[in-house]
Amino acid sequence: MAKLSVTPRWKPVGPDADIVAPDERLSWPRTLGIGAQHVVAMFGATFLVPVLTGFPPATTLLFSGVGTIAFLLITGNRLPSYLGSSFAVIAPVTAAVTAQGTGSALGGLIAVGLLLIIIGAVVHLVGTHWLDVVLPPVVTGAVVALIGFNLAPAAKNNFEQGPVVGMVTLVLLVGALAFFKGLLGRLAIFLAVVLGYVLALVLGQVDTSGIAQAAWFGLPEFQTPTVSLAVLPMFLPAVIALVAENIGHVKSVSQMTGRDLDPLMGRALAADGVATVLAGAGGGSATTTYAENIGVMAATRIYSTAAYWVAAVVAIVLALCPKVGATISAIPPGVLGGATIVLYGLVGVLGVRIWLTNHVDFSKPVNQMTAAIPLIIGIADFTWQAGSLTFTGIALGSIAALVVYHGMTLLGAGRRVH
Repeated sequence: MAKLSVTPRWKPVGPDADIVAPDERLSWPRTLGIGAQHVVAMFGATFLVPVLTGFPPATTLLFSGVGTIAFLLITGNRLPSYLGSSFAVIAPVTAAVTAQGTGSALGGLIAVGLLLIIIGAVVHLVGTHWLDVVLPPVVTGAVVALIGFNLAPAAKNNFEQGPVVGMVTLVLLVGALAFFKGLLGRLAIFLAVVLGYVLALVLGQVDTSGIAQAAWFGLPEFQTPTVSLAVLPMFLPAVIALVAENIGHVKSVSQMTGRDLDPLMGRALAADGVATVLAGAGGGSATTTYAENIGVMAATRIYSTAAYWVAAVVAIVLALCPKVGATISAIPPGVLGGATIVLYGLVGVLGVRIWLTNHVDFSKPVNQMTAAIPLIIGIADFTWQAGSLTFTGIALGSIAALVVYHGMTLLGAGRRVH
């Protein structure tokens, strides 16, 4: 395999270029503009995760920028990607904070990152075939779907704390998705939350005291992780979702650029793991490659990693403004409720999309049971206490998906389970 350079270098191209490849760039003023688009595209989803989990938004924003730089370096500056906050960890983080406190949740995120690094190293050495065997699409889809649908009560709770602004936010979000195409459509969540926020301000539902007291410049709030074995099972399913997201990202960028990026798959997984470990160590949220930024690339046909360096630096600069973090933290629950009805539902539907994309045949009993049983366990949020360990609906559902699929496959060898 060719040695990858970690020193950023780009070949300058003119504005009339049909596409701009990862190792190319437009003029720096144009590159700055494209980088700013990437910041706007990732911002809406990235800031929502810490708001929903109770983490400091500025800290999460800082580590998303740092994580993106680490990702670009580890992948040799060949794989354009922004690492924003992952929605896959919202449920386990929320449960861990409730059970053991914020430190235990951060410890869980570090465990997620370390496992991603290990998986990435194995993929880099032996390829992805073993992942296809252990985590076939029917299992991956079930796990991703139950993570999203398990969050339905949280969306309901937020919505009921401000039903008027929640409904307005929801209608605006759906309307933006329906009527706007291209970048505006990709920014539907951001636009709806901003407008819902403005309405809440008019109605006097926003506490602005924290914004007024926050400084313009300063370091974000850092937190210390702790190790709690009791919460670790909650985080294991998130690893499956992050693996699926990263593989999907690499495949998407390969298709758009016409380049074989499969040799970078292991590096991408490990890089996301490194970024997540860094975030967990300092008080940020787990990271993942962002589909929102894939949308920007698809719309502009500019795949230059230079734009992502710009976006990462801008995110870090914004994170050093406490007033930005305070403004984000002041978003009222009703606005979040309207947005999360859509967001959590879309996470669930993403699992269904994995099934459809991979042509999972639900006429086969093994696929029916692999999907049906975990979804009920996850949506109902079954729990099981085993000593000091607590297995919640997401963990139990994910375990069920693996046991049902591989159990039926093994026991049904030679019979009609497929």
